[in-house]
Amino acid sequence: MEDKKNLFKLLKRIHYFSNIDDESLKVLSEKMRSVIYKKGTVICKEGDIGDWMFVIETGEVSVIKKGKNASPIEVSVLHDFDIAGEMSLFGHQIRSATLCAKVDTKIWILDHDTFNALLNKHTALVKALLTSLSEHLSKQGSLVAKLLSQDIDRRFKVVFFDIKPYIEKVFKEQNLYNYMMQFYESRLTIETISLAAGFKVACIFVNDDCSKEVINELNAMGIEMIALRCAGYNNVDLKSCEKYGISVTRVPAYSPYAVAEHAVALMITLNRKIHRAYNRVRDSNFSLDGLVGFDMHGKTAGIIGAGKIGRCTLNILKGYGCNLLIYSRTRDKKLEKDLGVRFVTLDELISKSDIISIHVPLTKETYHMINEESINKMKKGVMIINTSRGSLIDSKALLKGLKNGIIGYAGLDVYEEESNYFFEDYSDKIMTDDLLARLTTFNNVIITSHQAFLTNEALVNIAQTTIENIREFELGKKLKELTNHISI
Repeated sequence: MEDKKNLFKLLKRIHYFSNIDDESLKVLSEKMRSVIYKKGTVICKEGDIGDWMFVIETGEVSVIKKGKNASPIEVSVLHDFDIAGEMSLFGHQIRSATLCAKVDTKIWILDHDTFNALLNKHTALVKALLTSLSEHLSKQGSLVAKLLSQDIDRRFKVVFFDIKPYIEKVFKEQNLYNYMMQFYESRLTIETISLAAGFKVACIFVNDDCSKEVINELNAMGIEMIALRCAGYNNVDLKSCEKYGISVTRVPAYSPYAVAEHAVALMITLNRKIHRAYNRVRDSNFSLDGLVGFDMHGKTAGIIGAGKIGRCTLNILKGYGCNLLIYSRTRDKKLEKDLGVRFVTLDELISKSDIISIHVPLTKETYHMINEESINKMKKGVMIINTSRGSLIDSKALLKGLKNGIIGYAGLDVYEEESNYFFEDYSDKIMTDDLLARLTTFNNVIITSHQAFLTNEALVNIAQTTIENIREFELGKKLKELTNHISI
């Protein structure tokens, strides 16, 4: 305990930690561990991979670099209160020098994994720490910064937010241009924005926050491009991006088959009660009561949106023998001829369809396009499928429609407030979203965690398109010159 108190006092005396309040500094000191190195002990070697930074409490550390003839040269000495390895907080880094204890030396260590844990639990602390780090390096005030200037990684740098292991793996495999890619599990928010310091491109996903406030900070940090690895872009303030000249790209089509097939899988599962049958048999219950479905053949399926995913869905349902209606801003006579579909108004589609599947982007015009008024026009027992964006459906109106029996089935791969839950494991926590909790209790509702896109083919296409978008930017194209640029 006394040791930790000494560490707290030590950190207070170091200018590097001057932006951190006492409470946060105590949290930081609790997470650091001490190590004593005897005289002559090597702390780390040049060229090794490291994932921790350290602060010297007492002692001296030689900083040794290989000379031109490969013979080691002591370029400097670190003393009490000096810091080394700051960039290792962001992940594994190549050590740019060998550090050796010149005398018996006591240091305090903070590693990358602990830093990531702090990032999620103590955002105020991490933001302050990152601010200090940014100032520290920009002023070239540390020896490490000077060494980095000699051995700087000159590859084009891209920072990735909201990354899962399976996404990281695919991007690394598809990194044909040898970009320096830094991956973070944390989502981009105003609290985590400092992680983008030093990068030109930020690669984000559907639940990252690119609001006006965040864009302002990204611009100040030097971010020149936002590369979405998805089709939707409702989470990006495009006006702010245009104001600062920040290029924004997306992946307009990765695998329309993946999403369309998932939509139809939800239809079939709901119709034939596959989920209920599966659970029964696991309990040795082979009763068929309550499992009666209906023939898809001859039913009227209404598809909202005639983009690539909507068209793939039409093709699949054509194979089931459904009568096909479609609502779109533009009419396609070839599609009418090839599939025998009928372009209709939204009101006609809603009132005549047995199955409604939504495949449009989220815009001001499409927000809550399925609402209490439209639900009241639907056939009793209608099936609604949404694999696009959660806010296309008014969730409260959906719940009411389920309770009064107008909606007989609902298959949702998206949800209005999904960013609070989707993609994460909350199995050991209490769900505080009453509406989502209520929806999960209906046996005629299936909710999947935004996984419609999740096929090997789609992941590869997403990575390839995103990297090609970045490649165009690297080669000099900007804004509307980019193939997949998003404009206001």
